[in-house]
Amino acid sequence: MSTQKKTVASPSATASSSTIDRFFHITERGSSIAQEVRGGFVTFFAMAYILVVNPIILSTTLPAEAGFAFADIAAGTALVAGIVTILMGLVANFPLALAAGMGLNAVVAFTLVGGNGLSYQEAMGLIVWEGILITILVLTGFREAVFKAVPRQLKTAISVGIGLFIAFVGLINAGIIRPGGTPVQLGINGSLAGLPALVFVFGLLLTVVLYIRKVKGAILIGLLSSTVLAMIFQAIFHVSAMKDETGEIVNPTGWGQTIPELSGSIVSLPSFGSLFQVDMFGAFSKLGPVAVVLLIFSLMLADFFDTMGTMVAIGGEAKLLDENGNPPRSREILLVDSLAAIAGGVGGVSSNTSYIESSAGVGEGARTGLASVVTGLLFLASTFLSPLVALVPTEAASTALVFVGFLMMMQVADIDWSKAEIAIPSFLTIAFMPFAYSITVGIGVGFVTYTLIRIAKGQAKRVHLLMWLVSILFIVYFLLGPIEALIG
Repeated sequence: MSTQKKTVASPSATASSSTIDRFFHITERGSSIAQEVRGGFVTFFAMAYILVVNPIILSTTLPAEAGFAFADIAAGTALVAGIVTILMGLVANFPLALAAGMGLNAVVAFTLVGGNGLSYQEAMGLIVWEGILITILVLTGFREAVFKAVPRQLKTAISVGIGLFIAFVGLINAGIIRPGGTPVQLGINGSLAGLPALVFVFGLLLTVVLYIRKVKGAILIGLLSSTVLAMIFQAIFHVSAMKDETGEIVNPTGWGQTIPELSGSIVSLPSFGSLFQVDMFGAFSKLGPVAVVLLIFSLMLADFFDTMGTMVAIGGEAKLLDENGNPPRSREILLVDSLAAIAGGVGGVSSNTSYIESSAGVGEGARTGLASVVTGLLFLASTFLSPLVALVPTEAASTALVFVGFLMMMQVADIDWSKAEIAIPSFLTIAFMPFAYSITVGIGVGFVTYTLIRIAKGQAKRVHLLMWLVSILFIVYFLLGPIEALIG
């Protein structure tokens, strides 16, 4: 008689053999379905501010007779973000979420419409053209080739710089760091004041303690706990917003971008009036082809390198990069990101791009595209649950950004600081991202400096041809103002 015992499959074994696990390679990447779901939630909450901020920025450009308004842009923002983020998860299997790009939406509102006199629809037409061109660069292999031409340690510097950048963004958004007598200062006149600041401090410290204690879900718990505290404060003290409808500060100790209180139902039916608000050719007749080409170039360059930096940073934090610093399925990541730009223009909500806030989900344990699918589904749900999403104040969401900034900064040890040709461009890349408040600028300064130092050392032949090309393009990008003035 056989003495072999019958083995019973454990829950973990069952999970590892599941269709979801095999499709997303969850166990293979050292994650679990629970981790991916938590990471997807954290990423969504870290990004949810875009559902309020994007329509605020874009709606300022709408004429009274536009036929659609704030609510339409908000619903369109959620819809497009949901679709392209799910696509990223399914096609690229990468924990990266996308939504209407901050900075790019400001370009639409204040440069294309406000500065150049384009209509809302004509501005969205330029966004679509930018997306088409950048998609062509992906399909031809050019975008991926540029990415792989960047030296590995410079990619690491990009990741570290982004970590510092998002920490700075989180502190700014939370009102902890503000403009003042010096370029920036702590809170109000050098001290923290107001209940929103207390909410941020509470959430950040709680996250730190939970992380040190190795509690799973530390970032999500910190975010949700600070949101609950904010709602309690608001119910008792009725704190107003920091700024009025014009953007003027009326209450320095008020809430930043959202007020954590619920008025009415948590469910609202969406209206998608922003969809297909696009004019592909109006800008060419209004501004002329040369001016339009320059505008598209500036949009494309920012989108091109923002995404490159973001995918490196996310891949580095998730420990998914290969020996050359490249994430898996680079082409698929870049392709989805490029298509997202087109989708954003067609959706009338500005170019959609990869969000560095995805690092918050990665910090929570996300390693696969399942986290992106979860985030995308939450965006789709938010088209109906916008009042509930709006409960999360910026001060609570920012705790995740600041803490993840610490996690990403840890990669700085991988840079060889003894070699000037690496150390100097790495330092400038890291420094310029927060100081210029731009990932693209940091990358550009690093690339140009790296090429210049190689030339100075008589090592011009060691610079990849594409690095030469990109450095020249960045010089043009930095001089766009004088070039536009010269052209007239």
